[in-house]
Amino acid sequence: MIAPLEHLSRNGHLQTFFIDGQWLEPRGTAEGVVVNPATEEVVTRFPLGNSKDVNAAVSAARRAFATWSRTKPEYRAGLLDRLHAVLEARSELLAQCITLEIGAAIGYARTAQVPLAMAHVEVARDVLEAFRFVKQRGRTAVTHEPIGVCAVITPWNWPLYQITAKVAPALAAGCTVVLKPSELSPLNALLFAEAIEEAGFPPGVFNLVNGDGPCVGAGLAAHQDVDMISITGSTRAGIAVAEAAAPTVKRVAQELGGKSPNVILPDADLDRAVSLGIAAAFRNLGQSCSAPTRMIVPRALLSEIESLAKRAADEIVVGDPLAETSTHGVIANQAQFDRIQTMIRVGISEGAKLIVGGEGRPAGLNVGFYVKPTIFSEVGTGMRIAQEEIFGPVLCLIPYDTVEEAVTIANDTVYGLGAHVQGKDMNIVKDVASQIRSGQVHLNYPAWDPHAPFGGFKQSGNGREYGIEGMLEYLEVKSILGFF
Repeated sequence: MIAPLEHLSRNGHLQTFFIDGQWLEPRGTAEGVVVNPATEEVVTRFPLGNSKDVNAAVSAARRAFATWSRTKPEYRAGLLDRLHAVLEARSELLAQCITLEIGAAIGYARTAQVPLAMAHVEVARDVLEAFRFVKQRGRTAVTHEPIGVCAVITPWNWPLYQITAKVAPALAAGCTVVLKPSELSPLNALLFAEAIEEAGFPPGVFNLVNGDGPCVGAGLAAHQDVDMISITGSTRAGIAVAEAAAPTVKRVAQELGGKSPNVILPDADLDRAVSLGIAAAFRNLGQSCSAPTRMIVPRALLSEIESLAKRAADEIVVGDPLAETSTHGVIANQAQFDRIQTMIRVGISEGAKLIVGGEGRPAGLNVGFYVKPTIFSEVGTGMRIAQEEIFGPVLCLIPYDTVEEAVTIANDTVYGLGAHVQGKDMNIVKDVASQIRSGQVHLNYPAWDPHAPFGGFKQSGNGREYGIEGMLEYLEVKSILGFF
């Protein structure tokens, strides 16, 4: 089976920039590195872009927009169908690539990282086929038109998933795209660009420039010929992008940080509520912005919940991400590994009760960014571990005495991205959900819905992704009076 690096290399060199339908050499001389987080070894080096690369990509997208924006929806839907087919044919290669770059367990890459990414392409196609771009209101036509050239900046934790969640609806809307993937996980983006090429999208409709945030990211945000920028990343990065974009008054969509609550109501099925809560909090090793890492629990049931939580955590198998027996692999990079270790120490120093996990690597794993799934109990809502996004497998059990207090604790955060509520009385469950200030709430662990809009309240960002709302982000509204 061909490996990702071997597949992406041509004449001994890594393909890196896809601009105007061609694989091009970068203008800059700066380099990035891809580190295998399971071995801590550099597996490849690749060039980073500069302002000239940004200008070339934006110019290509601007030229292509004139034609692409006027194509028929049926044509764009057909290309999205072909893109989905190409991604499906390369699903194993993509899974291997994600495991190499971010250390996701290969089983998780195959069953979540790749198929959920492909679902965004399928949803964009379905939304496009059903969408009415012109609606009648009296004698006025209300039209939806593509906003223009869209720059998208994606993170390292769900790399392909975030690419398709932005690029697919943008292309469906009739926009052209310049993608800057995370410089920590660029290889899957190169495979995606190959899929775009093979699917037959016209030159310039999709462009890829590798680079870092201060140069390429900031350059795209400030560029006068970029009409919209969509970023998924930290709140700090979102603020920087918004500031750079402000002078050109472009649209900015931000999906940022989170510290999501999971409210366990007194009548919940504790076995199910706690075990699935641990699984949700620790999916992708907690490297998910909407991971429910604050489990808010009845004080009277705290001891029982601690036992259930410890049992669920003990069933997690952290190990070689390429091993089929590993349920969880490694943290994606050194900086994040160090951040998690720091916050575990903070939790201990704050006086939280450590019931499982702790500092350091799991036994027998001496190389690689492996961490112990960690659970703290008796956490106060004011503690740093309850307020700051840790972005790792660290869960806080926060006790409450009344349901009203549970809601107050759930909202006691600057974030508002995701939330969960567990209970048997659906009237109470729904009432609690209605009071939580977040963009998405899950009741009793429902199945993932790729059509459900996703985005944040407060410092978790603005705008929505997924489903029809995801495509609407890339459209402008025009009124044409006297049209009918």
